[in-house]
Amino acid sequence: MPAADAILPDLALSAPAFDRRGDLRSDPDLLGRLLADPATRVLRLVGDRVAVLDEPQGPRLVVGPPETEDAGRLAVLLGDADGATWVGVVADDLEADDDWRSLRQVGADLDATDAAAFTTTLALANWHRTHGHCPRCGRATEPALAGWIRRCPDDGSEHYPRTDMAVIMAVVDDADRLLLARGRGFRTAGMSVLAGFVEPGETLASAVAREVLEEVGVEVVDVTYLGDQPWPFPSSLMLGFTARALGTDLRLQAEEIEDARWFTRAELRAAIDDGSVLVSSRISISRRLVEHWYGGPLDAPEVALR
Repeated sequence: MPAADAILPDLALSAPAFDRRGDLRSDPDLLGRLLADPATRVLRLVGDRVAVLDEPQGPRLVVGPPETEDAGRLAVLLGDADGATWVGVVADDLEADDDWRSLRQVGADLDATDAAAFTTTLALANWHRTHGHCPRCGRATEPALAGWIRRCPDDGSEHYPRTDMAVIMAVVDDADRLLLARGRGFRTAGMSVLAGFVEPGETLASAVAREVLEEVGVEVVDVTYLGDQPWPFPSSLMLGFTARALGTDLRLQAEEIEDARWFTRAELRAAIDDGSVLVSSRISISRRLVEHWYGGPLDAPEVALR
């Protein structure tokens, strides 16, 4: 499914802003040279936050030349953009103040290069933090290929960053009503389109149909791809679809879904206006799927549903 086929253009976090320079990653001295070169642009991540400058045209990430301490930190090659080579550095030894913000807070308003740098650095940092040992022998692994793999020093096995594919779908009935649901763990009044992970041996369309049937008891057809979005919370790729419901009776999966309802456009507008329904923030493909059905942007509060 090439990006050119996407019906949802300009999804947050999705622009291909970097030449990732995979051809350079096998050089074991690459990061050392880059972190000694003042021309390198370094983005430092502390936990899940980076330093941000508020400017009239919108937030910008604080990037700059390498510091001496960066040589001892986990670093990943991001690639080339804006005439420079970028490196993401995990600087958890630093303290982040109020000028450091999360991707959820600023991602929707970043330009393409900053969004790609933040998204990629966060996704790789999340993986490195949780995959530090060899699944074969248990030995601590070491970063290699400019931060894009981990290698076991005992058996030589290589381990690659994982990306978990998840389908997210706007289900519409024959009356053109949209199905929204509140998952267990959502904040009060939060509702979203349905979503779930793709299982082994499953096509994307089959995953859409299975998840909708499991979660709300509705069969769907006409599954249509709209766009996709990297979602490093911690390591997903969200694949967006529409689907047509064959029925409207809802049977909720009790352990997953707290509430689900069909909405006309007028009903959704009224529910957002009176505060009885909160929808996802502008950074998410969930919000864009709802707006695609609605026919335009929703004037709604910026909230995270989880």
